[in-house]
Amino acid sequence: RRRFAPLCPDFVLELKSPTDELATLQAKLQEYLDNGSQLGWLIDPESGKVYVYRTGQPVQVLERPTSLSGDPVLPGFVVDLTLIWE
Repeated sequence: RRRFAPLCPDFVLELKSPTDELATLQAKLQEYLDNGSQLGWLIDPESGKVYVYRTGQPVQVLERPTSLSGDPVLPGFVVDLTLIWE
C-alpha cells in the first residue's frame, strides 16, 4: 500500500529551481518519455531555455519562447511564458 501506482502521465512539466541540477531534470524527463509520456517541458528560467520532449523525437531546445503549445497531446492548451522571463 505504500507503493505508487504503475501509471505514467501523458504530459509532464518541470520548472527548474536554482538548486536543481539541469542534468538530473533532463534524465527525469527522459525517464518519463521512456515510460510512456508523450510530451514533457523542462523550463529553465535562469538560462531562458525550454527543453521540449516528445515521443520518438530529439529534444527541442527553445530560447525564451513567449508561449508553448501542448498540441497535439493537449489540444488547445497554450501556456504564456512572458512572466517567467521577466
